[in-house]
Amino acid sequence: MRLFGLIGYPLSHSFSKNYFTHKFEVERRTDCRYELFPIANIGKLPELLQNHPELEGLNVTIPYKQDVLPYLHDTSGLPAALQACNCIRIRQGRLEGFNTDYIGFENSLRPLLQPQHTKALVLGNGGASKAVMYVLSKLGIAYEVVSRKLHDGSTLTYDGLTADMVSSHSLIINTTPLGTYPNVLERPLIPYDAVGSNHLLYDLVYNPEQTQFMKEGAIRGAATKNGYDMLVGQAEAAWRIWNEV
Repeated sequence: MRLFGLIGYPLSHSFSKNYFTHKFEVERRTDCRYELFPIANIGKLPELLQNHPELEGLNVTIPYKQDVLPYLHDTSGLPAALQACNCIRIRQGRLEGFNTDYIGFENSLRPLLQPQHTKALVLGNGGASKAVMYVLSKLGIAYEVVSRKLHDGSTLTYDGLTADMVSSHSLIINTTPLGTYPNVLERPLIPYDAVGSNHLLYDLVYNPEQTQFMKEGAIRGAATKNGYDMLVGQAEAAWRIWNEV
């Protein structure tokens, strides 16, 4: 039996097990299964691998996309400018790191971009934001990173984010877990009244389908997008990596 799974903490919000279990059923793959492995700290990873020697691949989610890097034997699958890992291929005990978040994000964002989307605000600076920033740089979209404190690449704080900044940055991407079920009323604290019809609000959160962040944009005429298509894209890219010869 081929085993795949997801590490992170907590994992109550995860879409991955349902997605892959359904995929295996539809494709009649009776030799594969996918499990959730909630580990309270990344130091538990070696023990997990020892207890499940049949593991062939892992997805990595919050909060370990950067913390997992020292445990990888091979990081050549990560773009040089993207030091965050959400996909691990395991072969003969060796852990090979990849990032498929950026593939899913880029493929879901491109069809939505309009000529005015030349400047972006990235809300949050955790592991998920690294894939977003990589794609924005690749597409030539200037961006500012907004976080609670100025650290690790952030250039603005929420307290310092003005209405003029929101108005002039017509692409706003939420990379934080704010608004994820069951905390559906939470949202990043930005000047929403400066959002208008030229804006695109993209939320990496996918549960609920329409987050409070997206609702705030929609009622002001902005285009909105949740993270579901990004998730499907990154999951399928991970599946291809796990099955490469």
